[in-house]
Amino acid sequence: MTRHLVAPQWITDGYEFPSDVVVTHSDDLADVDIEVLASADLVVLPYMGSSISDEEAIARMTNVKIIHTLTAGFNTIAPLVPAGVTLCNLSGVHDAGTAEMAVLLMLASMRRMPEVQHAQDRKEWIHLWGKSPAEKSVLLIGYGGVGKAVEQRLLGFECTVIPIATHARDHVHAISELDDLIPQADIIFLTVPLNDETHGLIDARRIALMKQGTLLVNVARGPVVDTDALLSALHEGRISAALDVTDPEPLPSDHPLWTAPNTVIAPHIGADNDVLEPRARRRMHGQFDLWLAGKPLESVVVP
Repeated sequence: MTRHLVAPQWITDGYEFPSDVVVTHSDDLADVDIEVLASADLVVLPYMGSSISDEEAIARMTNVKIIHTLTAGFNTIAPLVPAGVTLCNLSGVHDAGTAEMAVLLMLASMRRMPEVQHAQDRKEWIHLWGKSPAEKSVLLIGYGGVGKAVEQRLLGFECTVIPIATHARDHVHAISELDDLIPQADIIFLTVPLNDETHGLIDARRIALMKQGTLLVNVARGPVVDTDALLSALHEGRISAALDVTDPEPLPSDHPLWTAPNTVIAPHIGADNDVLEPRARRRMHGQFDLWLAGKPLESVVVP
């Protein structure tokens, strides 16, 4: 029986498919013939998305059995997946890069690197006092793969890390303790997935619980934070923010977040680095092995 795969070429490079597998390569599902997409058994969604909406693309996949993202996030895809179709993500592959970005954003904010960069642009030698993570209390909200990777990188900074997950275990606190822990934190990292429970998790009430000068680092998803409440606190000078994700995305050029005081913004590039492709390729080649052998796939998020 012939099987049909639609995937970006870079993800299949180096993999030898058997003769009964028809492979169509595309980095934009809008370019795939409608009949080809309709016949696909397994579709690997392009990493940077397509010029048609996910909803339209998935609606064309009338024969699909498995949809695979190349991202860790799947909250916008899951509601679109038809009943009986398996959805897999690329959990774990992005952990290191996202954790590196989280720590980079923390240091850039605390050591005032945007001001240093502007001084370099002006060829001006300036002296700035910054802050150190050492001896600070760090609240890590979200203790999945990314959260654990952030914790691992923070341990060398001589700070106290307080992880939070859904349920308490070992040194991890339960999310039910969040309101009691927020006022203790000097730095707060957000590494949670976006779902019904985490949408708006950091709202005006919880921002008000933060101590003066708290740094909020968000590498989760933009809607985890109430943008209006965040803007208000930033303009009041109560807290600082270092963001790899925003709400909305992309951030419009006239959005007030761009010019908010004490704010560092990266354009959602936490996972984008030179090890992403080889790591993603190795994972997907393993998934192809399982698929062709008729075995259950890994990283199933919608069975």
